[in-house]
This record gives sequence, C-alpha cells and structure tokens, in this order.
Amino acid sequence: MMALSYEFSIGSVRAKEKNLFTNSDIEHMLGCENVNELCRYLSDKGYGEGDDIEEILKSHSENVWEYLKRTAPDFAIFKPFFYLNDLHNLKAVLKGTLSNRPYSQLLVKPCTFSEETLKQAVENRKFSLLGEELSASCDKAYEILAHTGDARLSDAVLDRAFMELVLKTSEKSDSEFMSEYFKATVFYNNVKTAIRGAKADCDKDFLEIAICDVQDFPRSKVIEASVKGLEPTLDVLSKISAYGCNKAVEEYKVSPSAFEKFVDNRLMSLAKEKCKRSGDGADPITGYLIASETEKKVIHIIASGIRTKTNYETVKERLREVYG
Repeated sequence: MMALSYEFSIGSVRAKEKNLFTNSDIEHMLGCENVNELCRYLSDKGYGEGDDIEEILKSHSENVWEYLKRTAPDFAIFKPFFYLNDLHNLKAVLKGTLSNRPYSQLLVKPCTFSEETLKQAVENRKFSLLGEELSASCDKAYEILAHTGDARLSDAVLDRAFMELVLKTSEKSDSEFMSEYFKATVFYNNVKTAIRGAKADCDKDFLEIAICDVQDFPRSKVIEASVKGLEPTLDVLSKISAYGCNKAVEEYKVSPSAFEKFVDNRLMSLAKEKCKRSGDGADPITGYLIASETEKKVIHIIASGIRTKTNYETVKERLREVYG
C-alpha cells in the first residue's frame, strides 16, 4: 500500500507543479505598479484569498498544508519543517509571557506544539510538556530571559536545541535529501551566527552555546575566529568548500543580502536536483513544499520593492531562484 500511496502522491504533485510560478508570472508581478495590482494578479491566478498580501500568503500556506495532509502517505516526514515554526512560536510565547505582551497573532502554523501547550509549558515552567530532547534547553532559555533579560542569549540556547533536533529528525527519515537539506540549513545557520557574533563582539561562551556541531563545519576553528572579529571569521569561512561556503563569503563581501540570496538559492538547487528528478518516496512532495515556501519569499521581495518604489533591476536582482 505504501508504494501505491507514494505513486499517487508523486502523480498528484507533478500535476500541481504546473501551477508553480513561471518566469512569465514573475515578470508580470514585477510590472505591477502598486500592491493592490499585485494582490489582484495573485487572486486572479488562484494563488490565495484575501484583501492584502499577508492574507493572500496565509491563505496560500494553509491551502498548501491542507493539500500535503491529504496527499502525503506519512505527514510526519515534514516534522523538521514544523520544528522551525515551533522555534519561532516558543520564542514569541516566552517573550510575550515574561513581558506581559500579547503573542497570539505572532504564532505561525503548521507546528508540533499547540499554542495551549506552549502557554502551559512557559507559564508553569513545565518544559517536559515539549519532550525530553527540548526540556532542559527550554528551561535554561527561560532562566536566562527571566533573570538577566538577555534575549540574544536566550534565543541562542533555543536555536541550538531546535537545530540539533531538526538534524536528528531529518537524519532518522528515510530520505537522503531531507538529511542533506537540513544539514545545509544548520550549516548556514552556524555561518550566520558566527558572522553576527563577530559583528556584535560576542564572547567565546556565547558562541559555544549558539553554534552546534554539524558535518563539514569546523566549529572550534570558526568560534576562535569569530571572537577575533569579522575579517578573521570571513577568512576562515572562505576556506570551507562545503555547501559552497567559500562562494557564499564572496557574496557576503558584496552585500549581506547577496549572501542571503546565495544561501536560499543553494538550498533550492539542492531541492531541484534531488526532488524534481526523484520518482519515488517523499522527496517529490517535499520539493513541492520548498517550492511553495520560496514563492512566498519572491512575493515578499516584489511587494517590498513596490512599496519602497525600488527600481525594477534592483528588485529582480534580489529575487530567489524558483522551482519551476
């Protein structure tokens, strides 16, 4: 049955892929003179429903996840993606609770932990509700934020815990692609942390907490460099070839946004290479999810360009590679 189920899901996804953005769609969006025109185009295309960009994107996301739930033989394969949303949500609930500010509107779906579970865990400081693998780190993050107010360090503790969980979960999956994709994700999360740490003069203790172990990342060497400043950090990172890190550093020297674009495109090319060509298992359906998430980034970049009246060439230069 499982093989038949995947056969069905792959056939369905291949048909769905025909609705992904083409270059012609992107050119049309780039030509929109205002955000209302962009919203109209997306609505007419059947992309999502709503009166503004955020509503349309939210509607589209909900539709994608509903579709995946109906189509994927095993919905648990998406757990590493859920954990990234859980990380965002936990930070929002933790900061909101301790500063007595509302947080509900900041939470994103799909996720593993409901708002009620996160609320109970934080308000009662009962992080065992989030499972053994996260409990100690969540309690430590709470302790730091409640007693020192150091949001950066609290976030770093949570980032590390969730990155390790994402790695572990994706490695346990049957998909070589998922394992590779999340290794690359965690690898570049480390790179960004090291660069930010160098720019903010973070000490070694902070970096030891924030940067996790992942294949092909020389953790100790990068931490030593990051403590010394941005130039030594970039120098060490430029000698790492894994995931095109040396090329990413060249892009960073052009601009931080060029670096972000390079990282996103690197992950997309991995998805295109493994998922578009795959004829079995969960990879094709995972590729469709990544394609949909990238389209949202493209819309955000175009909408932002329209609002700030940025010229066509500059906006086009910022766009991410799409799956189609």
